Amino acid sequence: MHFPSTIKVFKLNNGISIPAVGLGVYQMPSNNQTQKVIDNALRNGYRHIDTAAIYRNEETVGMALRSSLIPREQIFVTTKLWNSDHGYDQAIKAFHKSLERLKMDYVDLFLIHWPVQGKRKETWKALETLYKDGKCRAIGVSNYMNHHLVELLDHAEIIPAANQIELHPYLFTSRIETINLCRTSGILPVAYSPLVKGLKLHDPLLMKIALKCDKSTAQLLIRWALQQGFCAIPKSAVPARVIENMKVFDFEISENDMEILNNLDENLTTGWDPATAL
Repeated sequence: MHFPSTIKVFKLNNGISIPAVGLGVYQMPSNNQTQKVIDNALRNGYRHIDTAAIYRNEETVGMALRSSLIPREQIFVTTKLWNSDHGYDQAIKAFHKSLERLKMDYVDLFLIHWPVQGKRKETWKALETLYKDGKCRAIGVSNYMNHHLVELLDHAEIIPAANQIELHPYLFTSRIETINLCRTSGILPVAYSPLVKGLKLHDPLLMKIALKCDKSTAQLLIRWALQQGFCAIPKSAVPARVIENMKVFDFEISENDMEILNNLDENLTTGWDPATAL
């Protein structure tokens, strides 16, 4: 995969590049409006789109990427296996259905969406098979906490390339055990909901640091994730915000302000909390 030099990337543990900022399309309907959002993102420098079977918009993602006329190898596509499709045979079947909906020959990253109890081992084996067969360029997990990763690493033949979890300053020290295990194991943390679903964009402390950087609080939160070494996948359907969320590579948060942000933890999960999953 060859991205233009303007695209900032992280390296996954198998050597492939993943654009540091992507567009999340969670809760975006499979329609023309969503296609326009993706079109706008691609025109403004995005080369990483994050979808999932449960989002029910894989068809729209595929259509938008084809209509963009950007070569397939220059766009990084992530999709995910839903909970009802765990188990070896079922996972492989579900993956191929995702490919059909996307109308693609492969995806760049395929993730287990949630650590469903009981079938995790055979599900991971299915992902390893898909990877070995060249159907996905990398495999990983999502919503895996420390205990889920310890279990997986005990039997995995292939180490996950990424672990996509909710990450932002208000859920940082609460997740530090998981983050540290990812770092020591060579697993890239991918931050979903890095903008805290908008709940903290008017936090006075955040606003003060953002003003100092001459950036919005949303840009500050994305930059914080990048400086932590996390890939970030902010979601927005508003064209101006989609563009703004990519303008995060021309400034740096000071060490002192990073320390302040690192200590804002409130154990704030904006959606499901995988820490409670057995």
